Amino acid sequence: MSVMVSEAESRCGECPIRHRAVCAKCEADELAQLEEIKYYRNYETGQTIAWAGDDLAFVASVVRGVATLSQTLEDGRTQMVGLLLPSDFIGRPSRATSPYDVVAVSEVTLCCFRRKPFQKMMERTPHIGERLLEMTLDELDAAREWMLILGRKTAREKIASLLTIIARRSTTLGVKAQAGPVQIDLPLTREAMADYLGLTLETVSRQISALKREGVIHLDGKRRIVVPDMLRLMEETGDDMDGGMIA
Repeated sequence: MSVMVSEAESRCGECPIRHRAVCAKCEADELAQLEEIKYYRNYETGQTIAWAGDDLAFVASVVRGVATLSQTLEDGRTQMVGLLLPSDFIGRPSRATSPYDVVAVSEVTLCCFRRKPFQKMMERTPHIGERLLEMTLDELDAAREWMLILGRKTAREKIASLLTIIARRSTTLGVKAQAGPVQIDLPLTREAMADYLGLTLETVSRQISALKREGVIHLDGKRRIVVPDMLRLMEETGDDMDGGMIA
C-alpha cells in the first residue's frame, strides 16, 4: 500500500487540510499535543474503513481521497447516505461504534486519533470542540441541502449539484466561483452516482452526455471532468447564488 503523506505534510503545520479540519482553530501548542497522539492509516480503493455497528477505536480526518457512508437494510438493500471528502471527520469521540459502513472509493489517507485520548484532549482544548461543533452544523446543513436535491430537483439538476459540491470541496472555491476552468477527478463511478442520487445508470449517463454536448463540462477519460465555467455549472443546479432554488 502506498504512503500518501509526505514527511513535510505529516507535520500538522504543513498538512494540506490544516485550515479546514478539526484542528483548524488550534494554536501551535495545541497542534504539538495532537502531533503526539496522531497516526496515519492508508486504505486501498474498495477497502472497508468501518462496518456499521462495529467498534471504532479511533476518530479521524480524511487527508486524501474519498470514502462513502452507507446503510444496509434488513433485506440486504444498501443506500449510500454520504460522501467523506478531504478534511471531513470520521467517528464521534463519545460513541464507541460506527453508525454507518465507511468504504474507501479511492485511495484514502486518514489522520487518526485514538478515541479516548482525543476525547480527553477535547476537554482540555476548547478550540477542538468549537471546530467540531462547526463541522457538525455544516454537516447538518449539507444533509438538508441533500434532502432538497433528492426530493425536488430534476435529474439534470441533481448531476450538476453533485459536480458542483465535489468541485467546491476539491478546489476550495467556496460559494463564489472563480474564473478559469476547474478540473474534477470524480470519486464515484456512474453506478455509484446513480445510487447516491436515486437515479438509474442510464439517466446519469444521458445527463452527463447532455452537459458535455452543451459545453457545460468536458470529459477527460472515465473519471476526470473539466468545468470551463463554474458559474454556468452552478446555474444548472437550479439554485440561486444564495443557495435557494430558482423559482
